[in-house]
Amino acid sequence: MTIIRLLDGTRAYLHAVIDNYSRRILSWTLEERLGSGGTCRILRKAVVQLSDCSENAIVVADSGSENVNGAVDDLLDDTELTRVLAQVDVTFSNSMIEAFWRSLKHSWLYLHSLDRFATLQRLIEFYVKAHNEVMPHSAFDGQTPDEMFFGTGDEVTTELADARKTAHEERLKANRSARCGVCTGETESTALLLQRARSRM
Repeated sequence: MTIIRLLDGTRAYLHAVIDNYSRRILSWTLEERLGSGGTCRILRKAVVQLSDCSENAIVVADSGSENVNGAVDDLLDDTELTRVLAQVDVTFSNSMIEAFWRSLKHSWLYLHSLDRFATLQRLIEFYVKAHNEVMPHSAFDGQTPDEMFFGTGDEVTTELADARKTAHEERLKANRSARCGVCTGETESTALLLQRARSRM
């Protein structure tokens, strides 16, 4: 969960679940109040998308009150999710979602006037869709999170590798065929000097 302030000082609470393998945002919700409701809603949606996983999914969360409470405990008991508290049960943090918060806020939200809750919700919806479906990720050789999650982007890495190879070859060819007056003059001068040196020998 992360807090986003509107222009009038109102706080909005954004909850989201990210798949650490594919960086795909599995579910999200924007709440006007902080509580367990948002956490429970996004976990239920995430479980549906992870139904094909052969192993139990691990939820890495911080120890905020929205994540550690009776309602969330009951939900975890009813699902095949295992909760791990970052920097409590394990030494590492939930850095994947923190990186997403940073890019969402500084690359998108803070470029707009956050005047209303509805405006904020619309902006988040657009960015999440773009993040999942459009933006290539360098960690996946150009595949999007959706392509990684659904396993549909294998040809993307091949096409990009071929394109890089072709661009490299064309750039070499263009550089080698380029001629300028300075280079030509230097080449002719060098040839004349060599001829004079040989004639003196």
